[in-house]
Amino acid sequence: MSLRTRTRKEDPLAEPVRFVDERLGAAPLLKKALHYAFPDHWSFLLGEIALYSFVVLIATGTFLALFYVPSQSETVYHGGNAALQGLAGSQAYVSVVRLSFDVPAGLLMRQTHHWAANVFIASILVHLMRVFFSGAFRKPRELNYAVGVTMLMLALLEGFAGYSLPDDLLSGMGLVIAYGVALSVPLIGGQLANLIWDGRFPGSDAFFGRLFIAHVFILPAIIGTLIAVHMAMIMRQHHAQFPGPGRQERNVVGTPLWPGYALRTLGWFAAVTAVIVLLGGLVQINPIYQWGPFEPWLGSNGAQPDWFLGWLIGGLRLMPGFDVRFGGHTWIPNPFWGGAAFPLVCFAVLYGWPWFEQRFITRDFRRHDLLDRPRDNPLRTAIGVGFFTWVFLVFFAGSADRLLVSIGFSYTAQIWVYRFVVLIAPFVAGGIAHRICRELRDSGIHPLRGFTGRRLRRTATGGFEEVP
Repeated sequence: MSLRTRTRKEDPLAEPVRFVDERLGAAPLLKKALHYAFPDHWSFLLGEIALYSFVVLIATGTFLALFYVPSQSETVYHGGNAALQGLAGSQAYVSVVRLSFDVPAGLLMRQTHHWAANVFIASILVHLMRVFFSGAFRKPRELNYAVGVTMLMLALLEGFAGYSLPDDLLSGMGLVIAYGVALSVPLIGGQLANLIWDGRFPGSDAFFGRLFIAHVFILPAIIGTLIAVHMAMIMRQHHAQFPGPGRQERNVVGTPLWPGYALRTLGWFAAVTAVIVLLGGLVQINPIYQWGPFEPWLGSNGAQPDWFLGWLIGGLRLMPGFDVRFGGHTWIPNPFWGGAAFPLVCFAVLYGWPWFEQRFITRDFRRHDLLDRPRDNPLRTAIGVGFFTWVFLVFFAGSADRLLVSIGFSYTAQIWVYRFVVLIAPFVAGGIAHRICRELRDSGIHPLRGFTGRRLRRTATGGFEEVP
């Protein structure tokens, strides 16, 4: 048996690597990539959920784009659904109705796409929280953290554009709100809204064409590029990891890319895809044929926007009704505060936090490859808990017209309660988190093992061991 035959049988990758190396001289790079180690911790799978749901979005979105008509011209539905025969609406709306009932697997693709969008945004958000509370944004990963925050911002914009395309009553009301927020931007609001909508609301066919191009081509291309940059920076800097046996700064203890991690992540990809497709097939979402087409004179249909827009609706509802006026002119209309200033403040805090903590809190400019547990930095955890509590309370305020109205708690009373709670609860939640983290850090008791009386202490290598 020749050496080449033995190598081929012992290592199935040897022949492809030899083929590529003889032509590109890339064997050292491939060998390094195949031996890259991934930390073994469940929380790292959150980022992979975002990646794989994005793949599902691209696949299903390509299918949907083949049948969607981005036009506001009036037409009538004539298709297989007898209950909707003769339904009048825009070509955009009717094309989505046809897609749902007359295209084979169309409804499955629509709902799978919508569920994938929800999973994509949710996984980015939870992954961002994991990065924040574990200190994974510290030097040298500040720029990669900023890339992740940018992906969250663009994912929200992409989700809003996607749910606006059907031109149903729900999405139409969302566009009305967005138009009002655009008009409220100081100094340039009128020109900005006119540029985006190609005139006064509801705009022209050019607006839906622009929205379609942005949703299908521009934003996915930018997000895909950012994902590639994000992953390349991770590979270049290596994963940060939680302390443990053998884990030190500048090393990674985990599973190599090939074959262990590659097979594991392929299984995870199959599981994520299967769950999203099952949701698309079994759980109804965004039934636009129940909302009906958008009519400017019809103000409410009892539906709520997608959850990822709830915090913006809450911001608009919580702001008291006042405008900034000077010299007989309105300089800052009321919708600006909740619809534009609030999200800008939130993202400014997220973008600026790594450098703010580095300069004003820890004064630590060293490289960090070992992650913190939330208890290891009580102040950061307390600030993070307070900040996210503030955002989540504003998010819940977005459902004030539905959440408790049915049991007799008036909408106005809820708004006033929320206005006080959002100012007080973040400090209370942050204080409680700080106290808990300090006690856990000082005692060394694991929160899930404390009832056994066992304690953990940090070892010389940066890991933890039980105290006898």
